[in-house]
Amino acid sequence: MINLYGLEITKLEQEMLSRNQKKFRATQLYSWIYGKNAQNFDDMSDISKSFIEELKRDFCLSIPKIYRKQESKDGTIKLLLELEDGNKIETALMPYNYGNAICVTSQVGCNMGCSFCASGLLKKKRNLEVHELVGQVLVMNNLLKEKNQRVSHIVVMGTGEPFDNYDNVLDFIRIMNHPKALAIGARHITVSTCGLIEGIKKYAHEGLQTNLAISLHAPNDELRNKIMRINKFYPLDKVMEAVRYYEKEANRRVTFEYIMLKGVNDSIEHAKQLVELIRGTLAYVNLIPYNEVDEMEYKRSSDESTHNFMSYLLKHGVNTTVRKEFGKDIDAACGQLRAKEQKHE
Repeated sequence: MINLYGLEITKLEQEMLSRNQKKFRATQLYSWIYGKNAQNFDDMSDISKSFIEELKRDFCLSIPKIYRKQESKDGTIKLLLELEDGNKIETALMPYNYGNAICVTSQVGCNMGCSFCASGLLKKKRNLEVHELVGQVLVMNNLLKEKNQRVSHIVVMGTGEPFDNYDNVLDFIRIMNHPKALAIGARHITVSTCGLIEGIKKYAHEGLQTNLAISLHAPNDELRNKIMRINKFYPLDKVMEAVRYYEKEANRRVTFEYIMLKGVNDSIEHAKQLVELIRGTLAYVNLIPYNEVDEMEYKRSSDESTHNFMSYLLKHGVNTTVRKEFGKDIDAACGQLRAKEQKHE
């Protein structure tokens, strides 16, 4: 069976044409399954009964099941979702004052090998299919419906490397952005990569106005090699070349994500190196307080160190923010809930 949530509009149009239907049938179906949240083909009142039977025979509208739910005092919701094959993934909702942002997972497990990240505790099993990416947002929207709210922002920053699942992530973004689907504005969608340079350069030509974030976390190759294994394949000079290429071709700036690790990458000397590394780009830096994980030796930087680091960057002309923390009283770190669940199975 074909999961309708997995078909980007042009692919759904081709599917309809192959069934001797008109192209408009694709946008009609989008309106039903996204705009009206129809979860049963029989509810689609303006579609002929004969085609309804064909849809019921060949298509499905299944989404992941909630296996475990955690809710923080600050309103953060973290879900462990079970997929049809029994694999489990995480997704999280963060309530900002400007809207509800969902952190979407792109793979079952992760092979990037970042030594500070709980996602890497469980190695990659497979890429997520498009309908499994879309399903994370739909599950969260179903929970938010009782509050008359919905997901308004998307960050593809969950478990996995999005550009290692490039085509499916791209279709997911196009579905989320489509006016007959969830109509989430491109500027409200962010994709984060740890530095797959082929993906960065390719993404520059997709014609999207989404945001691109680079998980940097170190200002020199020696340190980045230690904490991010991927740097041995994509060193910083190549990453920065790709960033400059992206800025030129896409006419969009990037964000550098920089997790603050006590005594590892949070000194003023590291801040100086970071200023030099990104000099000449349009980028800004997002400093991330570290969520400590039992299985890992890293500790979060002190508030003083983070403040001093930020102050140095700002003083030297680098736009810098400190990411707001969410879910401190639950398993907030990316991959933490799934790893804990696997440990007890």
